[in-house]
Amino acid sequence: MTVHFIGAGPGAADLITLRGRDLIAACPVCLYAGSLVPEALLSHCPQGARIVNTAPLSLDEIMAEIQSAHAAGHDVARLHSGDLSVWSAMGEQLRRLRDLGIPYDVTPGVPSFAAAAAALGAELTLPGVAQSVILTRTSGRASAMPDGETLENFARTGATLAIHLSVHVLADVQERLTPHYGPDCPVAVVFRASWPDQRIHRATLSTIDPKIGEGERTALILVGHALGAEDFDESRLYAGDYDRRYRPVGTSPRFPESA
Repeated sequence: MTVHFIGAGPGAADLITLRGRDLIAACPVCLYAGSLVPEALLSHCPQGARIVNTAPLSLDEIMAEIQSAHAAGHDVARLHSGDLSVWSAMGEQLRRLRDLGIPYDVTPGVPSFAAAAAALGAELTLPGVAQSVILTRTSGRASAMPDGETLENFARTGATLAIHLSVHVLADVQERLTPHYGPDCPVAVVFRASWPDQRIHRATLSTIDPKIGEGERTALILVGHALGAEDFDESRLYAGDYDRRYRPVGTSPRFPESA
């Protein structure tokens, strides 16, 4: 018996890996975070599977479901939204499974920031503009931010910021980032990236309407000069005179074809 933690992707039912889909189809028990995981994914469950929406459950209740499946020898598909490596609440589940001696594995999913960037048609790392993406959030009731992990500290790097779980405090984000990025820095707020009702709002730090986040929960704020930039260097990767392993150039290439 194994608990398969599966990243269910950002929202669109077809943005799940083949491995994730096949694991869902092979598990007689499926626990899914119903507040964010699309129900269409449940169509992959085998006939007669036990399907449990964990949104209203406590951690103890979720673990009880897993222990029951373990006692019966049934594999579990545990679906979380996006990718499990960030803000998934997977860590505490894995810790308990280790204590209980219950096997598990992890299948990654498409993260929300990637879906948002795709919706914008944007590369978040442009040569000469930004070469780093910082995934962060603001403090919330569920988890406070460590002292050093502030928007101001991250902004000083000039990296592209992907700010999660913060659209309800957009005015605060705007105020804290403007001194570092400048008022003309592009901002994009992507609501429910990849869902059928996806919405995109583009602006700058000086023109963004902080009220657009009122009553919203599922949105990502992207901030950085790479958004919509046109004046940037071309990567050397595809330059005709760039000597690389798969395209040796010159009389003494670094990686000869015979290597």
